Amino acid sequence: MKPVIALVGRPNVGKSTLFNRLTRSRDALVADIPGLTRDRHYGNGRLGDKPFLVVDTGGFEPQAAGGVEAEMARQAEQAIAEADVVVFLVDGRAGLAGREHAIADLLRKSGRRVLLAVNKTEGMALSGVTAEFYELGLGTPHAISSAHGDGVRELLELALAPFAAPDDAPDADATGRIRVAIAGRPNVGKSTLVNALLGEERVIAFDQPGTTRDAIAVDFDYHGRGYTLVDTAGLRRRGKVFETVEKFSVIKTMQAIADAHVVVLMLDARADISLQDAHIAGFILDSGRALVVAVNKWDGLDGYTRERVKQEFARKLAFLSFANLHYISAREGQGIAALMRSVGAAYGAATIKLATPRITRALLDAVARQQPPRAGAVRPKLRYAHQGGSNPPIIVVHGNSLSSVPEAYRRYLEGYFRETFRLKGTPLKVQFKEGRNPFATA
Repeated sequence: MKPVIALVGRPNVGKSTLFNRLTRSRDALVADIPGLTRDRHYGNGRLGDKPFLVVDTGGFEPQAAGGVEAEMARQAEQAIAEADVVVFLVDGRAGLAGREHAIADLLRKSGRRVLLAVNKTEGMALSGVTAEFYELGLGTPHAISSAHGDGVRELLELALAPFAAPDDAPDADATGRIRVAIAGRPNVGKSTLVNALLGEERVIAFDQPGTTRDAIAVDFDYHGRGYTLVDTAGLRRRGKVFETVEKFSVIKTMQAIADAHVVVLMLDARADISLQDAHIAGFILDSGRALVVAVNKWDGLDGYTRERVKQEFARKLAFLSFANLHYISAREGQGIAALMRSVGAAYGAATIKLATPRITRALLDAVARQQPPRAGAVRPKLRYAHQGGSNPPIIVVHGNSLSSVPEAYRRYLEGYFRETFRLKGTPLKVQFKEGRNPFATA
């Protein structure tokens, strides 16, 4: 499971700026205004071969009497409880503030591993700027600049040092079971599907969004094969997430998706496909997980509605065309057998082992059918390819002038490899690696 890093500190110390740098995104709003972040932001990061989840919290006022500040404090306290590592940010230019002693006391009592980061130290004498923060009693202060990146990598290496790099291509878990996460918006029928597969009321299924709060894992056997089903909490649009408990249901769901071999993305046939459905699908793809799509509550719909839903899916989620799509009724048990066959097929495609001669022949056939476009006077030469990883499958193409290959041609190769090797249900990545020019330094 990915380690979780929580960023805490009083308002305007640079937590959101550090969040954006760690996630290589601009997901968190950044401005020179105290208290800009109120809700919780969460995202994925990676340091070398170590992935992690990072949580940006609002300004921490432990002794806030009420109002928004008290709610922000409660969220930060929950973030601390759920985190594996807490990064406590302070402002090196403003100096030590009295309320930071209260934050330090709370962090010591939490029992969590804490790293003290002195931010905004660019251009300053580091030994002098960190000296006063030793009195917080949280160990050595680490001087960083989240805006410029100074010291951030070193801080992250310390944070992740106790955690081993995961195996990016597990064939199955330690028990040989295939781990299947059921994901989607609230109230689309995830728990009902789990109960239908198990043949019992194993998890609570209720006609109210947000019934499931944690990721519930259940082992079961289906047609002689072992599975672990993970019923996740519904992921709703960030602005709709209010309750503290539900905020960290999101973290649990993201971890469940990242740890799964196959994800079943459930959609509600009786509700419009929303931007949030696309966001969830995008997160699954970013995690590199195999995917099966299940459109639930298909029973009882008339022909016109069914056709409209199919058209809407094709329009809004066209980037999921590689995944098998099933129209099911979890409540009535319709379409579940076909769904599970696709889960097994997606797992097989995600963990396939391809011999280098097969991949190279497919590459040469693809180039013979359509060569890469010229880049000026030079046409890229694609010479051979091999498999660079699985779950998802990675195909590494070697040749010359490959930096000039356009993204459209990469997508063409992905489609060609997918069709040739029948890789239905899994993302596929094509990477280019140029050969060294022996005359480059002559």
